[in-house]
Amino acid sequence: MFKHSQLESVKAWLAHPAHAAMPLYARIQRAIRQLILDGVLGPGKPLPASRALAQSLCVSRDTVEAAYGQLHAEGFIERRLGSGSFVAEMKEFASGRRLSRRDTLLRNQAPNLSRRGDAMFQSGGVRELLAPRPFAHGVPETRNFPLRIWERLERQVLRESGTQVLLHGDPQGTEALRRAIADYVNLERGARATADRVLVLTSSQQALTLCANMLFDPGDRIFIEDPAYYGARKAFDAAGLECVPVRVDDQGLVVGEIMAEPRKAKAVFLTPSHQFPTGATLALERRLAMIEWAKRHQTWIIEDDYDSEFHYAGKPTACVQGLDPHDRTIYIGTFTKSLFPGLRIGYVVLPPQLVQPMTVARTLLDGHTAPLAQLTLARFMEGGHFGAHVRTMRSVYADRLDLLATLVDKHLSSYVEAQVPIGGLQMPCVLAGNIPERIAIDAARRAGIDIMGLSDLYAAGEPKAGFLMGFAAYTPREIEAAVRKMADAFGATAKP
Repeated sequence: MFKHSQLESVKAWLAHPAHAAMPLYARIQRAIRQLILDGVLGPGKPLPASRALAQSLCVSRDTVEAAYGQLHAEGFIERRLGSGSFVAEMKEFASGRRLSRRDTLLRNQAPNLSRRGDAMFQSGGVRELLAPRPFAHGVPETRNFPLRIWERLERQVLRESGTQVLLHGDPQGTEALRRAIADYVNLERGARATADRVLVLTSSQQALTLCANMLFDPGDRIFIEDPAYYGARKAFDAAGLECVPVRVDDQGLVVGEIMAEPRKAKAVFLTPSHQFPTGATLALERRLAMIEWAKRHQTWIIEDDYDSEFHYAGKPTACVQGLDPHDRTIYIGTFTKSLFPGLRIGYVVLPPQLVQPMTVARTLLDGHTAPLAQLTLARFMEGGHFGAHVRTMRSVYADRLDLLATLVDKHLSSYVEAQVPIGGLQMPCVLAGNIPERIAIDAARRAGIDIMGLSDLYAAGEPKAGFLMGFAAYTPREIEAAVRKMADAFGATAKP
């Protein structure tokens, strides 16, 4: 017997006014044929017995037999004595291919989207590699994660909380995790946070989207570093904001350009601790100048502190939020880099007046973050495991960065100049030879290497041609093998 949906499709075909001129048996035959053509009824699938289908459609059995007879004559079904009727195996017709061609035509039609929806679609989104390979940037090492400790803490949460963790969670985040996050950023980043000012989210990208849509109207202006993190620019563009690029030098954002800009902006977006992608640290006097600018103009500072845990030279600087006594700074953090991407937990430390509006808005996006993961992470932090893991990985990453810089200098110095950062999970390289950036990236990809070009991260001025090399997620052996492959690929490209 047909599934209910298939039977309803046949009934709809019979009842459609456009088919009223056809004989009844022909309407049944055409309806079933269309199900076969669409791939809904695949080869070998049984059709209902004629008597049963006649009863379901309230027609005579002879009518159904006439329809089946026509389908059999056309080669769409096979009739087996004593077994019934089945969709035929047709060598010259593959329903999957026919359906694929039909779907392709539909997919190629221009979708009827809103202006904001079209902007989001045209941006291409922010996509991460499901199986990263050297030298994909921003990926932490997950093979060394203390999984047994995590599993033990998760079992403790389940034993103590039971089925409560299977229900909806607080949209602001569990109090235990918010408290742990506030304690951590106050101690390690010099922030001014309390648990009631923390909003737990799924990612820093969600935080950027919330800021873009809750704080600004389409057409509002926002200053943004140039070059800049692509996820931030796409979030602001999708919200209809005018992103005004501001140059970055070896001391971070050139604040003087903002002070000299006569047109007003509603905010500035910064990655001050470790600028993406250059790796520069925003100088203290520039931080203070931005804080005063935000106070004077009643604008916002959106601070993305995306991988500040991993600092390899000197002492890390305090976050801007901790230096801001006027509560004009929105501080964004994530556990994607410090723990593992699959955790899907980020957070934002908000000025008091934004906590309730942002929390309400968050409920319209995805409701809440999974309570089990939050409570497990809270215990992981409270028990000192988070700090221990970060310290361990900081040492591992520093060694891998040193190795990568050495290998690039040894094998790739004819093509690139490495700009060794003082922190983070990736190293910028500026092309010094005569290989264009796009050709270098394509050559590396053909060799099984993923690198991100720098030019696309610039919005104005003359971009530096080069690429980012992520190093954190790859063992010394993997790093050395990948660098040698790159050298071979670049060498083959450079030959006349």
